[in-house]
Amino acid sequence: MYLKVKNLIKHYSSEFPIIKDLSFSVKKGELISFLGESGSGKTTFLKCLAGLEKINSGYIELNGRVLNDNLTFESPQKRKIGFVFQDYPLFPHLNLEDNITFNLEKKYNKNLDSILKLTGLKFLLERYPHELSGGEQQRACIARALIREPDLLLLDEPFSNLDTNIKDTMREEIYRIIKKTNTTSILVTHDINDALNISDRILIFKAGILQQYDDPVKMYCEPANCYCAEILGDMNKLFHKNDTYYVRPEKVKISSSKSKYCVQVEKCFFQGKEYKIKGKKDNEIWHFFSEKPIDINKKIYVDFTEDDLIYFDPVCKNFFRDPV
Repeated sequence: MYLKVKNLIKHYSSEFPIIKDLSFSVKKGELISFLGESGSGKTTFLKCLAGLEKINSGYIELNGRVLNDNLTFESPQKRKIGFVFQDYPLFPHLNLEDNITFNLEKKYNKNLDSILKLTGLKFLLERYPHELSGGEQQRACIARALIREPDLLLLDEPFSNLDTNIKDTMREEIYRIIKKTNTTSILVTHDINDALNISDRILIFKAGILQQYDDPVKMYCEPANCYCAEILGDMNKLFHKNDTYYVRPEKVKISSSKSKYCVQVEKCFFQGKEYKIKGKKDNEIWHFFSEKPIDINKKIYVDFTEDDLIYFDPVCKNFFRDPV
């Protein structure tokens, strides 16, 4: 494996560990998304990888080199790790070219032209940060990181400050750049669409513990527990065969005839090519999709297959609470 993390522990107080015994590995060129609630330790973990925070115990190996263990601590400048933050930390008094090449070793100068072409910044070199859009500033940060040929690229909420109308485009551009350069990357994000759309694998984190690490399809369709299921999207709850099950909104189909499952529509949200329907079934909030709008208070019959049902251990079910 290209990146190996074993038994990593990080705390500021031994009574309140931020990361508890974290172990996982990443293949060369993979893009991994790191999901978890606020305060779960996502950004702290990135800082541990980059050497900006020291770990309390554990092991980090990157591209065959040990960065951290009980005897070793590689300084940040020696780790060959690029870090892209959410707030575009560009020097306001330097133009775009000087920002990208700031403190750059001469051996990397050869990469400037190809990186500028790849990031679409070739004709913006003389502009200053205040003359660039948010997307252009973020691409400049990506270029500054990639020109140094990093073994690992860390992206901490890189899309959170972008306007909604350009966020999707920027996400696809960054994905293209990362894959074109075959750069192993870890993306921290709170947006589920980011993780599902561009990740090779997703790592879900809660209370300092890894909950699940898998490809997006399996993660969404076969969540390891209630937390993983809930963080990746809506879940419809139903009582079936004397037990409680859950089904994703995408798996619920509107039935042309009467079925066992009737939902009274409460809201109908237009989402471009389809409508998201919110309704109630047996006092439970349900969500599903429709090609056409549905009137409020109308009763709709829906159905799904047995294979689409998700079951959790009874203890886990308590995680789901009634929506406010």
